Amino acid sequence: MEMAIGFNSCSCSSFSIPNPNTRTISSSSSAVPLSKQLFGLSLSSSNSSVPHSFSTAKTALKFRSGNSISRKPIKCSVSEATEAATEKKSQLKRRSDIRNIAIVAHVDHGKTTLVDAMLKQSKVFRDNQFVQERIMDSNDIERERGITILSKNTSIMYKDTKINIIDTPGHSDFGGEVERILNMVEGILLVVDSVEGPMPQTRFVLKKALEFGHAVVVVVNKIDRPSARPDFVINSTFELFIELNATDEQCDFQAIYASGIKGKAGLSPENLAEDLGPLFETIIRCIPGPRIEDGALQMLVTNIEYDEHKGRIAIGRLHAGALKKGMEVKVCTSEDSCRFARVSELFVYDKFLRAPVESVEAGDICAVCGINDIQIGETIADKSSGKPLPAIKVEEPTVKMAFSINTSPFVGREGKYVTSRNLRDRLYRELERNLAMKVEDGETADTFIVSGRGTLHITILIENMRREGYEFMVGPPKVINKVVNDKVLEPFEIATVEVPEVHMGAVVELLGKRRGQMFDMQGVGSEGTTLLKYKIPTRGLLGLRNAILTASRGTAILNTIFDSYGAWAGDISTRDLGSLVAFEEGTSTSYALSSSQDRGQMFIAPGMDVYKGQIIGIHQRPGDLSLNVCKKKAATNIRSNKEQTVILDTPLTYSLDDCIEYIQEDELVEVTPSSIRMCKNPKFSKKSR
Repeated sequence: MEMAIGFNSCSCSSFSIPNPNTRTISSSSSAVPLSKQLFGLSLSSSNSSVPHSFSTAKTALKFRSGNSISRKPIKCSVSEATEAATEKKSQLKRRSDIRNIAIVAHVDHGKTTLVDAMLKQSKVFRDNQFVQERIMDSNDIERERGITILSKNTSIMYKDTKINIIDTPGHSDFGGEVERILNMVEGILLVVDSVEGPMPQTRFVLKKALEFGHAVVVVVNKIDRPSARPDFVINSTFELFIELNATDEQCDFQAIYASGIKGKAGLSPENLAEDLGPLFETIIRCIPGPRIEDGALQMLVTNIEYDEHKGRIAIGRLHAGALKKGMEVKVCTSEDSCRFARVSELFVYDKFLRAPVESVEAGDICAVCGINDIQIGETIADKSSGKPLPAIKVEEPTVKMAFSINTSPFVGREGKYVTSRNLRDRLYRELERNLAMKVEDGETADTFIVSGRGTLHITILIENMRREGYEFMVGPPKVINKVVNDKVLEPFEIATVEVPEVHMGAVVELLGKRRGQMFDMQGVGSEGTTLLKYKIPTRGLLGLRNAILTASRGTAILNTIFDSYGAWAGDISTRDLGSLVAFEEGTSTSYALSSSQDRGQMFIAPGMDVYKGQIIGIHQRPGDLSLNVCKKKAATNIRSNKEQTVILDTPLTYSLDDCIEYIQEDELVEVTPSSIRMCKNPKFSKKSR
């Protein structure tokens, strides 16, 4: 079945949709339910039930069914209308043998799994070749956490067309990756879960894509879920387009229904093809080819990779001209400061590999070697008449953390790089490819302030550094406030929580304590799950993930995305209990821990080395308490006392993310390649004395 909605002479802003359950298009004379317009009616100007504003509009709601896409081709008015307007304005040519697309979606909506199916069906692999799941998540941390962190390029051939595919992160903390990648493509596949519908990150990536003027194909994924509700998802997505002030042509998006895990797609949820043919056909028809601009060479560097043998590799799309191997070029920044360089090697993406080529033309996505000091946002231009392209802009960071050298008694036991010079070099090297991050010098020579889009954004950097052999300490995350007209403004985020109804009360109470304001609540699917939407200060989100999992018995799913800066919301108490602190340096014993565990929950087991000031557990009351966990049982008069069996509770195991959420202002996390410990900040203990 095909859906094509064309509102070419009416404004999207004229829609009024007061109730998500009864969506109507308002007018002074009558109202037609939007769901009927999308899923059952063919409108014409002679229909008396259609408002007058639509009678003069060119409307096209056509529905065709069929198993084979090749017999009944899709007519995508999106690309036709957009392309026609563009051709008239600038008289630019387009390449028909190539498509550049980015796959964007909220986290866990199935982007990477869908790319897996596209690669398998395009015969990228041999029939007898073993292929692991989530092929594009090649990074160790990505596989462990089950999320995409870095955007990656691949390509497939469908009939005579090459499709360059860029898999992007779904988590809001890595939105900087998505913003950069949109410079390289002409269209996006917006993947939406068939039950959850548009989520916070869906809104973010769609907003950015619409600002670029890209064509959008909506893929309703996981259509085989028992509680799938495709009508609701399409309606909600259409409303999102309207809220984001999309043009009439952009509102006229093509919808595809798919099951990424089964590798099936179709134009209707009830009639899926046996493969992803409908999806490939839609990409060819609805995503325009890259524009070819007449003029000298111009290529904007949007990503950087590093190879031990080739050095820095600049990745981007040619906007104009042609680039050849061995060519002398000019590298420009937005400030018109230029330098000369030479292209030593040139690659294009062929399946999973970088294939060497002699030359590339405008519209191609390529990788360039030989320019060792190239930076993201710079332009590779013609040597004689090249001009720089506009620099890439990403949103400002909202959270900062202090990095410092390790000052614990165990310093140097496990790490390879422990000095402030090592730490400084590594942090500033991260800025070369991570545009959304900032690094500043701290109060002392061995302290650095790292700012990012969220706690997870900085945590991934910490995890990468410890795996590389670095040893350092980090302080608690703090929000970055703004002062406007002598008023303090703090960042607010939109938090969506999926929670079973039985635990909803505890979650609502918890979010209320953290200054969250609920603005929407609705049931999701048939599993008895409720979706809560809050506007909450970023401060209130620090340490919230563990608290919300405890309140919901591990069943809640929390997603957040930056919204805006607002007035200071007031004081927030994020932790009620204090810490248990080691009294002296030594090795913990079962005898000491058996009496210490009555004071709270322990982080350590017998036989572990501890030092004075190390946090060894959570106190069951407010305030800190020092304990001697290294005390040994006296060896006198053993025979007269029957030996007692010591029963110890299982210690809590905190990950790096958990530790960063737990610590407060006067505490630090000690990060080494083998261990993650928490300790009290000695600077604060000196101040208190």
